[in-house]
Amino acid sequence: MAANKTQSLIISAIGDDKPGLVEKLSELVMDTGCSILDSRMVSLGGEFAVIMMVTGPWNALAKLEQKLPDAEKRLSLTLAIKRTDKPEPAQNLLPYAVEVVALDQPGIVYNLANFFASRDINISEVATTSYAAPHTGTPMFAANMHVHIPAEMKVANIREEFMLFCDGMNLDAVIEPAK
Repeated sequence: MAANKTQSLIISAIGDDKPGLVEKLSELVMDTGCSILDSRMVSLGGEFAVIMMVTGPWNALAKLEQKLPDAEKRLSLTLAIKRTDKPEPAQNLLPYAVEVVALDQPGIVYNLANFFASRDINISEVATTSYAAPHTGTPMFAANMHVHIPAEMKVANIREEFMLFCDGMNLDAVIEPAK
């Protein structure tokens, strides 16, 4: 690892959904002299899931790592941590947003992931939800994704292939430059 790279810590946590978890975790990060660089936190069923990238001086990260086992017990969480480098800015990649809505059916996420992976297009983020359609109550599914298309690919071709793929699966979809 190069000496000039900023170290970061990835923390994932899961536990019972209860008030105060975000406050306690963010307080721990702040009190050790670290900062939350990026995070996703969500209530899923009766559980609360967190994944965050924390950054700071090496000694602050070490202090945070030492305090996490106590926080895990005190907050009744299951924690996993991993050191990582701060990501380098992507070169020659075009960021695109993908939105999909369809009747809820098994395999939508797999098929979307397979479409992009088979073309060497990286998926950087996925958020999905299931819900009942207004008025009818029909089970629906929605996915929002961020992908990075290599600049040498013809975006018009990728868009056309994607729309044909979605039509074949009866998915209503949009793919457009990320804002």
